[in-house]
Parts: sequence; C-alpha cells; structure tokens
Amino acid sequence: MDILLSTLYSSEEQELYVLDCMAYFMELPAFLVPLCLLLWTSSSKTSLLPNQLLIAMYFCHYVQRSLIYPFLIRGGKPTPFASFALAFVFCIYNGYMQIRYLGHFAEYPAYWITHPCFIIGSVLWLVGWVVNLHSDHILRNLRKPGETGYMIPTGGMFEYVSGANFFGEITEWAGFALAGHSVHSSAFAIFTIVVLASRAVAHHKWYCAKFENYPKSRKALIPFVF
Repeated sequence: MDILLSTLYSSEEQELYVLDCMAYFMELPAFLVPLCLLLWTSSSKTSLLPNQLLIAMYFCHYVQRSLIYPFLIRGGKPTPFASFALAFVFCIYNGYMQIRYLGHFAEYPAYWITHPCFIIGSVLWLVGWVVNLHSDHILRNLRKPGETGYMIPTGGMFEYVSGANFFGEITEWAGFALAGHSVHSSAFAIFTIVVLASRAVAHHKWYCAKFENYPKSRKALIPFVF
C-alpha cells in the first residue's frame, strides 16, 4: 500500500514523506505545462528568434531535469511531502509564467540577439548549465559499486565550493534572466538564488561538521568569497 501511495510515514518525526523514486519527477510539470502551452495554444511570438532561443534554454534544462536526471539517480532518501508539494506547485506556476510570456507576449527588438545583455546572458546560461550537469555527475559517482557512507565530492567546481551544483543552476538562471530581460525571468532567478543559496550554506555547514579533513579553503557557494 505504501508503494501504491508513493508515500511513507515517519513515526519518529511524525512527518509524511514521498518516496525518492517519485520525488525525482517533481520537476516534470515544469516541462509538461510549457509543452502544452506551445502545442495547444496560439503562441504568436514563437516565430521570433530571441523568443525561440530563450525557450530553447528553458527546455534544455527541464528536459534533462525531468526526463533524464531521474533515471540516472542511484538510490536516494525520501523527500518530505511538504517540500515535494511546494516544488511541484512552483514548477507548474513558473513553467506557465515563463513560456506563456515568451510564447505570447515577449517582444524583443530585431538586434536583441546581438545585444551585450543577450550575449553575456546566453554565455552565463551555457556555463551554468554545463557546471550543473558536471556537478550532478560527480555527486552521482561519489561511491564506487559496493561502497557505502558519505564522501567528500572533488573535481570541477567542487574544488572551490561545497554547492557546485547549486552554483551552476544559479549561474544558469541568472544568465537566462539577463538574456530574457523581463520581470518573469528575473523573478525566477531571484527565487532560485534565495532557495539554492540557503541550501548551499546548509550543505557546507554539514560537510564541515561531518568531515574533519574537509578542505578549509572551500567556500559554500561563491569561489573565494562566500
């Protein structure tokens, strides 16, 4: 019954959880809702090149996160139902807001793709996307087959910060906001920064407390600074 319901109940903490096999799909609405908008509504602005490129950036992230990433994960822990529900609702709303705006309302001047804001933002998005993918790869492969317990991540941006995956995603959406130059993309970036920065700090404190040999020079989120 627990499996059918995809939840479990912790008697120690009196809290409802979602099984990890289901929690990894909580970002699926961020892909499906925008896809439905593009397929089943008259998206009049999708013929414009800046809009197409921004939509492509958005989908590159969420195709990987919702359709590929869940199948790459090995093991995992149950996720609190409240966290799952909030993330699920956010993905629905944010997915609708971003693609609704880009598909129906956003109008950029003809020169926008050569504007410094778009070029720098696009480069930042690409760098962040690559860092995020590489950092997730490192985290998935921390333990060799048969190994158990916690490990210190090394390599890539993990040499500089504890939250390398968070750093990558923040950079990604900050670039998207700069390239998109809208209230909608900026709100998404600010939300991402607030949420992931707090998670990065929490992870950094946990690593420092857990491992006596944790690198002293490694920061929480911003290399050499924070």
